[in-house]
Formats: sequence, structure tokens, C-alpha cells
Amino acid sequence: MIFPVVAYGDPILKLKAHEITSNEFNDLGSLIDDLWETMYNANGVGIAAPQIGISKTIFVVDFSFFKDEENFNEHELINMQQVFINPEIIETTGEEWVMNEGCLSLPEIREDVTRPDVVRIKYFDENFIEHEKEF
Repeated sequence: MIFPVVAYGDPILKLKAHEITSNEFNDLGSLIDDLWETMYNANGVGIAAPQIGISKTIFVVDFSFFKDEENFNEHELINMQQVFINPEIIETTGEEWVMNEGCLSLPEIREDVTRPDVVRIKYFDENFIEHEKEF
């Protein structure tokens, strides 16, 4: 189901999202499908549950958007589409770099965003298997 994207200023975007428990896992399939459908319908690269009005710690990303980038290494990202449940940043390293980005909750606004070169995160995938990975 395609949801409307929640716009900046909506109170749900200011709330701390709730972690997803293993008891909720069986109900995640439709939420994940809804996130993908909504993201693609909005021409996005990624979207988080609060952006569709659901205060849960889950987001999806389609890295294939970057396949035409000069420094993109397809082999570094085995799965181009990934689900991140209860993500936690473990460490950031490397030089910072700037990329002009947009956000589905701030339509038609783009801004230079500074990010670290490498981020190590711990998360669960769509099968609720835990991973720790560098991106």
C-alpha cells in the first residue's frame, strides 16, 4: 500500500521511534512492502517508518541509485535493496565528505550534507537476523 509521505513539521518526525521486538516480526512483511512501495512511488532512495506515520525503528534503502556514481563499487554492496531494523551506529571513521541530498519529508528542498566516510552499524534484516556492517 502506498502511504502519503509525512512532511516536515509533523509531530511524529520529532518522536523517538520505538524499537521493533522479535514478537512483532511476523507483522513486519506488510510494513516492509509498504515502505518499498511508498519510497518508489515518491522517487526516493530510502524511507523510514516515521515518514509514513509509523513510529518504529525501521528503514529501507535501494543502493542501486548510486550505481552510476564514479566511486561506486557494486561488489561492496551485495544486496542493492536492504532493510534495516533497529539500526544502531557503532562507529564512524574516515574523512568527512559532502553530498547534495534531498529528503522525501522535505519535498523540493536539497542541501549539502556532511557525512563520515565510513559508518559501522548494527541492525536486523528483514528475516530478523542481526548484522554488523560497514558502509
